[in-house]
Amino acid sequence: MTQGIREFLNTTAGKLVTAVLIVAGLGAIVWSAKANFGESEIAARSRNRMYICSDTLKAFPHELQMGEKYPIESPFSGKATGYPAEPCYWTKEGKPKDSPTWVLLNNLIGKSGPTFCQDCGRLVVGHNPPAHEGDKAPPTQAEYKQSKVETAER
Repeated sequence: MTQGIREFLNTTAGKLVTAVLIVAGLGAIVWSAKANFGESEIAARSRNRMYICSDTLKAFPHELQMGEKYPIESPFSGKATGYPAEPCYWTKEGKPKDSPTWVLLNNLIGKSGPTFCQDCGRLVVGHNPPAHEGDKAPPTQAEYKQSKVETAER
């Protein structure tokens, strides 16, 4: 059997099969090395974030740099007024929506109290969860205040 393989490998077809296997093997090695030693997709996505200008409340994408601190320079104000933005995926009616409204959290700029979305008026928190059909919408500012009054009366 070994003699038959040697004879095949000495033919043009055998040399072509060998070359294809070597190229495929090298490709697999390169792919494996990139997958295991290169930057992960999750790391790349976590570096690219949305920020919001505290002067204009306009959102902008920003790629984080090593050691960078906020506020960063905003392309809208030209000053260090850029803060990490939180997404709000709700409508005024309490329905989920596909594209977020980017919100500046009060605590990032030293304001006390909860933050409400400038578009829908609903509560926004740090690491704000996405909205899904059937989920209960966060409270509006009026609902939030009412729940605080009811809690205080107990």
